[in-house]
Amino acid sequence: MKYWLTGFIILFGLLLFSQEKRTSDSYFDLNYFSGNIALHNNDILHLITGHPEGVILSWNKKTFGNEAWEQRFNYPDYGASFIYQDLKNDVLGNNYGLYAHYNFYFFKRNLTLRVGQGIAYNTNPYDKLENHKNIAFGSHLLSSTYLMLNYKKERLIDRAGLQAGLSLIHYSNANVKAPNTSVNTIAFNVGLNYNLDEEDQEFIDNLDDDKFTERIKYNIAFRSGINQSDIIGSGQFPFYVVSAYADKRLSHISAVQFGADVFFSNFLKELIYYQSVSFPEENVSGDEDYKRVGLFAGHELFINKMSIETQLGYYVYYPFDFEGRTYMRMGLKRYFGNKFFGAITLKSHGAKAEAVEFGIGVRL
Repeated sequence: MKYWLTGFIILFGLLLFSQEKRTSDSYFDLNYFSGNIALHNNDILHLITGHPEGVILSWNKKTFGNEAWEQRFNYPDYGASFIYQDLKNDVLGNNYGLYAHYNFYFFKRNLTLRVGQGIAYNTNPYDKLENHKNIAFGSHLLSSTYLMLNYKKERLIDRAGLQAGLSLIHYSNANVKAPNTSVNTIAFNVGLNYNLDEEDQEFIDNLDDDKFTERIKYNIAFRSGINQSDIIGSGQFPFYVVSAYADKRLSHISAVQFGADVFFSNFLKELIYYQSVSFPEENVSGDEDYKRVGLFAGHELFINKMSIETQLGYYVYYPFDFEGRTYMRMGLKRYFGNKFFGAITLKSHGAKAEAVEFGIGVRL
């Protein structure tokens, strides 16, 4: 409960400040949450010893339809969040996270779905001497995603309202450094919201959404980063991915993709050598090629200058067996003008992450 009180004090201070210097069309919300760590991997059973709890403090900017994308998505909010989470296990430590998020509204704007993506700091990651039991987090810095589904009522008492719902919070370093079994928290949350303005604007509803047509576009992307195999101490290595694909816009907000990836994953060189000398029963010679080639189909959801990209791929060149032939990619893209983009994506095999990819590309 102390975390709820700490968050309430922070929110109260922000509200006092807002009386003198308001932020137009904005509101704060504060949620206390408590729940359970999901057992997605039996290896982390020894780490589930209590009911994690914490607070989510957020600033939200409302939209009212001044731009077409706001009307298409039912006037969403966007903003920033801070999460503090006590994982209720000294081995796991505590997490502090910063996120960017969108709130999407349903059922007469009473139901909200928040999607947040950010980075978190863990206070007690794996250490072979001092904390060898923490196989969930191999590094201080983690990639983190959270979803929050709330039933919300605003302005119940003056500018203050209430909300309650469910949250899912995911932490993983995406194999930047082993070990990395990750942690997922499923929690119930309850909280307060407070509008910084006396009243909201009226929603603009003047969208003339004619059928959107565009020729097939061709994309070239380059992605890179560092990662490591599941073998602790095997070292971090850079990887490079070259992608070429075509996309076809189906509407103002949606496009389908088809293309190919070529993966240059240097950590596989070390893994191939390790298996060849340590596990003769695996029949790995050590001469296998570390490169892979995949074909993929995907979808892109356009939100203003941002988009959400999801892809499902299959390796057609696969000389060394690593986590199976199918792979997935999901992440965010940011367009700069009509041609160039940057991207942060997570590549995985099922629930097993392989890498966080930082990419740039061009759409012709």
